[in-house]
Amino acid sequence: MSQPLLKLVPKPAGNPVTEVHSSIRAIGRDAWNGCSQGQVEDYDCLLAIEEAGIAGFEWRYVTVVEDGRVSAAMPAFLCLYALDTTLEEGFLRQSVRRVQRVFPNFLKLRLACLGSPCTETGAIGFHPDVPVERRSALFTELLSFFEQYAATQRCALVGLKDIPEPTSAEFGAALSARGYASIGGLPTAWLDVDFKTIDEYLAKLSSGTRKDMRRKLKSFEQVRVEIRTDFGEFLPQVMALYHDTRNRSDWQFEELTPEYFQGVLTRMEGRSYCAFYFVGDTLLAANLIVHDDRVAIDKFFCMDGEKGRPYNLYFLSWFTNLRYCLDHGIRRYQSGQAYYENKVRLGSKLTANAMFFRHRNPVLQGLLRLVSPLFSTDEGEA
Repeated sequence: MSQPLLKLVPKPAGNPVTEVHSSIRAIGRDAWNGCSQGQVEDYDCLLAIEEAGIAGFEWRYVTVVEDGRVSAAMPAFLCLYALDTTLEEGFLRQSVRRVQRVFPNFLKLRLACLGSPCTETGAIGFHPDVPVERRSALFTELLSFFEQYAATQRCALVGLKDIPEPTSAEFGAALSARGYASIGGLPTAWLDVDFKTIDEYLAKLSSGTRKDMRRKLKSFEQVRVEIRTDFGEFLPQVMALYHDTRNRSDWQFEELTPEYFQGVLTRMEGRSYCAFYFVGDTLLAANLIVHDDRVAIDKFFCMDGEKGRPYNLYFLSWFTNLRYCLDHGIRRYQSGQAYYENKVRLGSKLTANAMFFRHRNPVLQGLLRLVSPLFSTDEGEA
């Protein structure tokens, strides 16, 4: 096992011991997953992300170890973060870009962040034997240690990414006590698969939506769907669809690689698939899904924006994924962040997420807190 990048041992020697590693391999699948029970995006998913060669990110993994057991764990990353990443297109973002042409690092800070840019939420993992009343103390231990580590890496800004509302409620007091401010993030959309057939699901929708969906579903007559567990020769085409989709998005943080897409299917064998949507012999869309036996998570839907839209491929993918859930006994479909209007129309509920941040300089922290509403990405109500 490799040595941790930083290790904090209490004096006198005892528990807990806090460590940070640059590879999740140093912690091991069993130890990590012991704190990730109930999380689809576990060790194998994080290892696929680590091995994907995503530019601009340094991966870290923070653990609190007690009596040789990992009691708390959380992924993390370091990067140069542009504060204007979440600004909508408009006068303010255009003004920032003009300044950055002269001062390239304007509104860019070196960030140490708990969570992952490639997972749906920032999960704080605890071993199931950890009593609920002890979780806050362990989280504070982990956070305090990570702050110390961030200082050694010259990271002026420390953050936590996409923390779900129930977790924020549990640990909000600890974060506030350490001076963290919060801004709204993009909520997570999810749908309970509490129906036995697609017709039963359609019956739950409004009459107007039901009529519209039945009309859109006729596109299945022209579209061929293949469920695959390997990209094979189609990987370059999928990446072209991914970049086409990404370029249409207002928010661009990480840029995924071919190694990411193939790595997820390889590392999460039996717990992932990609649905391919063909018209004739032309691939027009692809949809990467990861799952366990309870939850399916829609990781990325990419489509030829011009040629794919007439075939209602987004809606076909929705019903394809619901059918997969029904066929495999999966009870929740999590369709991710953004584009909420259609998701809510199709019966989804939203869980709020928050981002927390703290600058080492109290004056700059006060300024960031003041302007933080400009950078909020919250688009929906939970």
